[in-house]
Amino acid sequence: MNNPVLHAFFLGRALAEVLSEKIEENFTNALSELGRFDTEQREELRKFIEEVQARAKISVASEDPVNTTPSESSPIDLQETIDNLRAEIARLKAELKIYRDQKT
Repeated sequence: MNNPVLHAFFLGRALAEVLSEKIEENFTNALSELGRFDTEQREELRKFIEEVQARAKISVASEDPVNTTPSESSPIDLQETIDNLRAEIARLKAELKIYRDQKT
């Protein structure tokens, strides 16, 4: 190649091709890593949700008065249970009113 202009043209074209390939390769790798990160995060979120649900089931099972059977040595006073439920409802109504008042 005796013509420097022609030599510069082919050199520039080769440079553009190599740069294009490198950019494409890096972009593909970045998308691959992003996809892998997304998959890992979804898996971690799924595991977290399962753990929360499992703990909630355990808590409900240990504190649910409907599922517990009273032993004969400690009979449940029905009126006391009704009174406790009414008190809890009144407390929740008061908290709900406070919450609604704070929003306005």
